[in-house]
Amino acid sequence: MTIKTGDRLPDANFMTMTADGPAPLATADVFAGKRVALFAVPGAFTPTCSARHLPGFVEKAGELKAKGIDTIACTSVNDVFVMGAWGQDQGADGVVMLADGNGDFAEALGLVMDGTAFGMGKRSQRYAMVVNDGVVEHLFVDEAGGFEVSSADHMLSQL
Repeated sequence: MTIKTGDRLPDANFMTMTADGPAPLATADVFAGKRVALFAVPGAFTPTCSARHLPGFVEKAGELKAKGIDTIACTSVNDVFVMGAWGQDQGADGVVMLADGNGDFAEALGLVMDGTAFGMGKRSQRYAMVVNDGVVEHLFVDEAGGFEVSSADHMLSQL
């Protein structure tokens, strides 16, 4: 079943890169008591993700925070080292980079994309959501291969 507006996020564990190395983060650590703009990309360092998706949220961080967003987070089915390096490469200091290395979170949301035909394995679909204290307030899922409703600009237009 795919997650929808009004649903509570499932319990899952992410990994994030810190100054001391990889560290686990549970969904409660990221979302409890906060209004979070979460977006997911099929892969770090991939063309659309690197040229448009992550940069859009980095550029619009101030506007999102002005609309009541406490935290901006990005997730992908990549390992924590890749997510950490991608965040550094993109200058995404204000974005929490959440590695969903095994795709457990994407699977629990029902938002898995099968990229095996492209040698990518199972990945997350491209989406964005506003999560308020662990509950999905807005959900924007792009069609396969598309990049429209999961953008920072679209999210801002809906807040």
